[in-house]
Amino acid sequence: MEKIKGLLVAPFTPFDDKGEVNFSPIADYANMLQKNGLIGVFINGSSGEGYMLTVEERMQLAEKWMEVAPKDFKIIVHVGATCIKDSYKLAQHAQEIGAYGTGAMASPFPKVGRVEELVKYCEEIAAGAPDLPFYFYHIPALNGVFLPMVPFLEAADGRIPNLAGIKYTFESLYEYNQCMLYKNGKFDMLHGQDETILSALPMGGAQGGISGTGNYIGKSLVAVIDEYNNGNIEKARDHQNFAQAVINVIAKYRGNIVAGKRIMKLMGLDLGPNRTPFRTITDEEETVIRKELEAIGFFEKCNKM
Repeated sequence: MEKIKGLLVAPFTPFDDKGEVNFSPIADYANMLQKNGLIGVFINGSSGEGYMLTVEERMQLAEKWMEVAPKDFKIIVHVGATCIKDSYKLAQHAQEIGAYGTGAMASPFPKVGRVEELVKYCEEIAAGAPDLPFYFYHIPALNGVFLPMVPFLEAADGRIPNLAGIKYTFESLYEYNQCMLYKNGKFDMLHGQDETILSALPMGGAQGGISGTGNYIGKSLVAVIDEYNNGNIEKARDHQNFAQAVINVIAKYRGNIVAGKRIMKLMGLDLGPNRTPFRTITDEEETVIRKELEAIGFFEKCNKM
């Protein structure tokens, strides 16, 4: 299967003031991301509040992204759900509309406790879209599933014919490297932790990734990769350090899903509130966030509309 080179973004889901999905900003959203060097999106995942969406909403969002996506823009659809039948249906739909691929994180309930259970879960979902690459989304901080990924690859290899690889959002660069080395790099390991993207390039051999903060600092994260590949390590480090400074800000205000979504408004793309149980950024918090971002030169370096 093709190995992705470059960065995709995990986009936010736009809502209106009544909490309904707002499809109107998505075309501008997609064009903005491509303009800033991003090559695609991984929709309806954690940044997109996917588990708070109905199956119908998730399908409609996938259809809208496919409708407005720029040429050659990759659309991977997160189809994970607590109900395996919903996941299968979402995977079928993704294949029907011509998405690039599908992906799923481990269900937060019931929480799997063995590699075999995780492989079975992924196997049934991937079978819904057998012609599309399937990525397991490893993000144990969200679902509490801290299973080892090399044994997962060993057990899934051959059993899930369309397994393309893993979106790896975890701190262990050692494990990431070991997954990259499995069978001489058989699987595509999409790096998913923006805090360690520079470290993952030499240590893990990363070529592609899926980014949450890339929604607003994708231009800088792309520059980390480009400068590293061109041998400009100091410049790559400067871009990574800028990303860290931005992450330090959002970490104080309920993280990327909440603070990051409001930052999009500060850049000129209002994506609305968060869906319950997330607590949307208040106007008072927005004022403070803007000042903290101004202090680190964010608006000179962030993605441009």
